[in-house]
Amino acid sequence: MVGAGVVGLSCGIRLLESGYPTRIVSRDVSPNTVSDIAAAWWYPFLAEPVEKTTRWSIETYNELLRLKREFQLDFITMRRGIEYLLEPCAPPKWSDGISHFRVLNQVEVIEGYKSGWEIEAPVIEMAHYLQWLMERFLVLGGDFRESFISSLSDVEGELVVNCTGLGARELCNDEEVVPVRGQIIYIEQDPGFGRFDQRPENLIYTIPRRDVTVLGGTAQKGDWHGEVRESDTKEILEKCSMLWPELDRSKIVGKAVGLRPSRSEVRLEADRSSDRMVIHNYGHGGAGVTLSWGCADEVVALVSRLK
Repeated sequence: MVGAGVVGLSCGIRLLESGYPTRIVSRDVSPNTVSDIAAAWWYPFLAEPVEKTTRWSIETYNELLRLKREFQLDFITMRRGIEYLLEPCAPPKWSDGISHFRVLNQVEVIEGYKSGWEIEAPVIEMAHYLQWLMERFLVLGGDFRESFISSLSDVEGELVVNCTGLGARELCNDEEVVPVRGQIIYIEQDPGFGRFDQRPENLIYTIPRRDVTVLGGTAQKGDWHGEVRESDTKEILEKCSMLWPELDRSKIVGKAVGLRPSRSEVRLEADRSSDRMVIHNYGHGGAGVTLSWGCADEVVALVSRLK
């Protein structure tokens, strides 16, 4: 396997649980992965095709709740969130698969919007979660090698699972893979519940965690700039203040940038074109955490059919 972000680690664990000896090879490991920057509130965002991502996201939702319960993971918390909409629309297809979803009463809709809904979903503190995933992978007997891979043919093994995210652009010569730049702000103030406007062109979110609240955001497609832009910081604060007027800028404690590995569709398929079997699992956009376990189960299903 190649890649040690949330997608790669989840796949590695599932393969081991299914009886397949697994080695992960990766140049980057937490805290230096894109997954470390994830906010990370469960929500299917910037990921296609919807008919598949809906299923994968619901499967991941259920697995996150199971892990929280069975392993007593206090870094996974359930938080309420409200998404505001410019126009009324049908509930998303995933709404029937989660424990709490309701359309807002009109009196609950804030100025500037016409509709919205409330959900309860997991919020994951990624620094703790990625460390736990790696420990779980190793406890199950997995092998990890920190190494740079310039070609999938350099990876040993009968079958390779490619979870390289943005790296797949060069590794697979896949020009469909492009970055969607996300900048965030950390603030030591709890808004009580999350507030969201998920339109990519006007992305707004306030995601409360135990340690900080994450403010965002940006969804700048094709932008490779990895440093914080103060112009984006200013815009994020202005947008978040519209949904959360009590926001206190004096409580800001940090900023970060991550490049989401976007693609027209998630590529999750077996590839027989090389000298051995490769299963590709990349292009999750802003929904790597949200799709991780559902995609991992799909990878295992593909492996079992190939064996």
